[in-house]
Amino acid sequence: MELSVNTFVSLDGVMQGPGSPDEDTSGGFDRGGWLVPHSSEGQLDPVDGWFARADAVLLGRTTFELMRGYWPQVTDPDNPVATALNGGRKYVASTTLADADAAWGNTIVLRGDVVEQVRRLKEQPGGELQVHGSWRLARSLHDAGLVDVYRLIQFPVVVGAGKRLFDGAAPASYRITESAVLPGGAGVVSLTLRRSGDAPAVGAFTVVDGREAIA
Repeated sequence: MELSVNTFVSLDGVMQGPGSPDEDTSGGFDRGGWLVPHSSEGQLDPVDGWFARADAVLLGRTTFELMRGYWPQVTDPDNPVATALNGGRKYVASTTLADADAAWGNTIVLRGDVVEQVRRLKEQPGGELQVHGSWRLARSLHDAGLVDVYRLIQFPVVVGAGKRLFDGAAPASYRITESAVLPGGAGVVSLTLRRSGDAPAVGAFTVVDGREAIA
């Protein structure tokens, strides 16, 4: 299976608490809900497409508990996100969560070395193993070189504080395979990036015979 990370980010890369002030206040974060004023009808439609590709969903404990508190209330059979989360296979990475506390449809708790367990999951046949949110988990998998694809919806706001997707992350190179400005006129952008290397290529601008060139 391929591993994808799917999340909302601000211009300065913050992914913490986009949907409400009390979504994730860890670290004293008090700017939750920054996505909402910039959201309009149709802007989050790509998320349905994300979940439609999922063979399984992988979450960190905090994101798992947030989703488990919300999505079982959505019983609309035509909602692809609810279908994937309520009825699909889920893994939650946690060293403290009991099996009974993880009871939400088909959910398996990953304990111990999560990176190695995810590496083994990727070796199984299938389409996509998807991480949603889950900042700490996503960072660990990125630094281990296991993330094949990022799908981001970027909103035109600088949050200024909070958990950032790539702040301090291991170097890697990506190519944009899909991009779109989403409807609503707010400048919200959808991006799909596929890993292309372990470190960014470097070069330099120079002048040769009076002409600017790339060395």
